Amino acid sequence: MRPVTVVGHRGDPYRVRENTLPSIASAIERGADAVEVDVRLTADGVPVLLHDDTLKRLWRHELPLAALPYARLRELTDGGVPTLREALVAAGPHRLMLDLPGGNEESVRTVVGTVRECGAAERVYYCAGAVAMLQVRAADPDAEIALTWTSLAPPRPVLLDAVRPKWLNYRFGLVSRPLTDRIHRDGLLVSAWTADTRRTMRRLIAAGADSVTTNRVDALAAVLREGR
Repeated sequence: MRPVTVVGHRGDPYRVRENTLPSIASAIERGADAVEVDVRLTADGVPVLLHDDTLKRLWRHELPLAALPYARLRELTDGGVPTLREALVAAGPHRLMLDLPGGNEESVRTVVGTVRECGAAERVYYCAGAVAMLQVRAADPDAEIALTWTSLAPPRPVLLDAVRPKWLNYRFGLVSRPLTDRIHRDGLLVSAWTADTRRTMRRLIAAGADSVTTNRVDALAAVLREGR
C-alpha cells in the first residue's frame, strides 16, 4: 500500500476549536503528519489563522477580520486566534499545509515572506485555487504547492507549467482510481479533502490517494493501521 499522509483539517476541530494552537497540538498528538490551517491578514498585515472572513462563526463577533488590527483581534478573542508565526512554532517539526482563502498578491507575499523569515519553508506547503497558487509560485520559485482542483477535467498544461504543483488537491467525492492513475502517470501526487467517515477513508486509500485531509485524525490513523 502506498504511504498516505494524514492531514488534520484546521487541526482537530471536533475536539478543539479549529485553527487554534491547541487544535494543532491535538491533531499532531492523535497522529497527523501535517495540519492544514487557513491564513488571512489582519488590517495591519499580520498573518493569522482564520478560515472565515469574519469572527462571527467561531468567536461570536460580527466583525470582518480585514477591518481589525491585530491588537484588537487579540483583545476580542482573548488571544485565541494565533499568528502564523505562533502556528509554525507550535507545529514543531511537523508540516503545515497553508490554505489561503481570499488570497491576493499582498497577502500571499506576506505569508510566504513570514514562512521564509521563520526558516520554515521546508515544512510548509500551500493549497488554494489557481490564482492564489500562481501568486505563491511568483513569490517563491521553490514552494511546494497543492493546487486545489474542483473538476474532473484535468488542469490545462499551460497552468500546470506555470504553477508547477507537486499535488492536485481534490474534494473527496471526485477521487477515483482512474483519476489517481492518470495524475500519477503525470508525475503528480493526489490529496483529498475532507473525509470524515471510515468508509470514505478506506475508499480514498483504495483509490490511491497519497494524502487525506480529515476532521477525524484518530479515525484515519486507525484505518491506516488496519492495512498494515
